[in-house]
Amino acid sequence: MAKGAITAIVEEKDATPKQRRIREINTGIMLLPGKRLAGWLAKLSNRNAQREYYLTDVVALALKDRVKVASCAPHHDWEIIGVNSKHQLAELERTCQSNTATRLLEAGVTLADPKRIDVRGELRCGRDVRIDVNCVFEGVVEVGEGAEIGANCVLRNTVIGAATRIEPFSMIDDAVIGTRCRVGPYARIRPGTRLAQEVHIGNFVEVKASSVGAGSKANHLAYVGDSSVGRNVNIGAGTITCNYDGANKHRTVIEDDVQIGSDVQLVAPVTVGAGATIGAGTTVWKDTPQGGLVINPKTQQHRPGWKRPIKKVMNDE
Repeated sequence: MAKGAITAIVEEKDATPKQRRIREINTGIMLLPGKRLAGWLAKLSNRNAQREYYLTDVVALALKDRVKVASCAPHHDWEIIGVNSKHQLAELERTCQSNTATRLLEAGVTLADPKRIDVRGELRCGRDVRIDVNCVFEGVVEVGEGAEIGANCVLRNTVIGAATRIEPFSMIDDAVIGTRCRVGPYARIRPGTRLAQEVHIGNFVEVKASSVGAGSKANHLAYVGDSSVGRNVNIGAGTITCNYDGANKHRTVIEDDVQIGSDVQLVAPVTVGAGATIGAGTTVWKDTPQGGLVINPKTQQHRPGWKRPIKKVMNDE
């Protein structure tokens, strides 16, 4: 047998003084041929100092069967660290995240604080990407050249286009965000969403299973679900697509150049024609023609001399 070849793995209590001087150790990680393993396990014996069956004894059995045994050394100590407690698991996780942060920095990504990033999958970044603190990346996430991710964002299985800004506290899940978009803060982009270039999705806006055309905006407090939104559409604050009838989901179509006022309800299935303007507070429950103004008739009353109620003061007895 060649000098330095592996002949067996021996427990320290069973080792001879000469064997104890060997500096190579077993980490507990082995790659074994499954077809032979059952036969070797049947031959294991507990004739040792601790009267135990050692899986590592299969190495000597393999050599007897003329199966080649080779060793492999780790590049770093942390690769073979055992985990026996939640504390050790957390320490190893921090080591893994630190290594990921180092690779990102070396690739040219700017991290506001390398100790405050969690990559729980694969993060691919273009040039000049900036990532603020406490961001979480899950699954496969791609961030385009020059994009910025604000603090405390969660991105899962998502593509972020070049030069796009994701403002703080936004959550994006299984979506494609186009180039030069602005999302957030406090925006939620749910699965199936596709934003074209230069789309603005503002604070407390939720978009789900929808496509939004280039240059369109929903800047405040809106819900866009199961919708096809055209180009250069403005969706006012408080607007919602009423996509669920209690049993089924229905789609809303908003064509190009539509202006939607605040507090509008679009009751799906419905189509808003290109160039239409929907007045504030309107409920749209049937298709609207292109162009023109759509409103619900309203009556406003004025009562002169009306007095506000006065809060009653209760005397303590």
